[in-house]
Amino acid sequence: MSSQEKETSNSLYRQWQILSRLPSGKWIGTRELQESLVREGIDISLRTIQRDLNQIAQRFPIESSKTSPQGWRWRADAPIQSLPHMTSSQAVTFMMVEEHLKHLLPPSLIEEMNPWFELARRSLSTQNNVRQWINRVRIVPASQPLIPPVVEKNSQQAIYEGLLQDKQLECIYQRRSIQSEEKTYILNPLALVQKGAVIYLVCTRHDKTDIQTFALHRFKSAAVLNSRALHPVNFDIDAYIESGALGFRVDFNQPTENIELKLTMNEQEAGFFEESQLSLDQQMQKQEDGSVLISATVPYTSQLVWWLRSFGKRIMHIEPENVAKAVQQIESP
Repeated sequence: MSSQEKETSNSLYRQWQILSRLPSGKWIGTRELQESLVREGIDISLRTIQRDLNQIAQRFPIESSKTSPQGWRWRADAPIQSLPHMTSSQAVTFMMVEEHLKHLLPPSLIEEMNPWFELARRSLSTQNNVRQWINRVRIVPASQPLIPPVVEKNSQQAIYEGLLQDKQLECIYQRRSIQSEEKTYILNPLALVQKGAVIYLVCTRHDKTDIQTFALHRFKSAAVLNSRALHPVNFDIDAYIESGALGFRVDFNQPTENIELKLTMNEQEAGFFEESQLSLDQQMQKQEDGSVLISATVPYTSQLVWWLRSFGKRIMHIEPENVAKAVQQIESP
């Protein structure tokens, strides 16, 4: 390879690395680009980055902030490109994901994924057989579908950034009641958890040590602070969820416990559990009277109780006895 060809190859690789680091929406400066490239072993001057960006802007939909220091980003109308090319199966998967997430995520989150969904549509636009297949596929929620509450876009972005950067958040929040007053909080973000159609921020308040949850759609505003978030010692999001802290505990005075659940059903109804198991240790035994005994170790939660109630009289017998009583209990209006 000649020296000119080698230089062209190096320039192409360098410019591709620059392009791949440009964000859409927010600006990135040449100094930040330089630091990122140096971490990848690409020794480059600020002047070279600026020259590359000016050349790239003649061929690609990127723009400059025209400020000092100068920032760069992809233009709002820039289409998402995919290298390597998105395959048919990947594109079909994205289309199915879009259909599924419409029922689960706030519109603002769906909007952020739209460029990828549009790329999937473009990838399939010339393949009639695949497009026909998509028109024959639908995803139906297993439970009552709910329209997700609307999340304020700027607040959502700040909360995600605060969690990513491990920084404190200054927020204005309104609790469930419309009549409740808006309050300002300094929060230490710990995790995000989606429960049904609602996304919760798991956090601590600046002046508190107990862990709390805040629904994202109730934030009126949020801003990332420069101060580092304070973390409780040995916080574990999975342990927090398993403790029933998100409202799944049967008894709020007691931690969630595992039980050996036993369900007796007729053979036809029990077929459901052959395909969708309750746990990895689930066992099914046919009884002398033709019924089937299903045994599984599961967490005893209110979610389990409500799910068992949905079977009604199709479950002939339930053990342990306290679970059976909870399922049979009829709440007063």
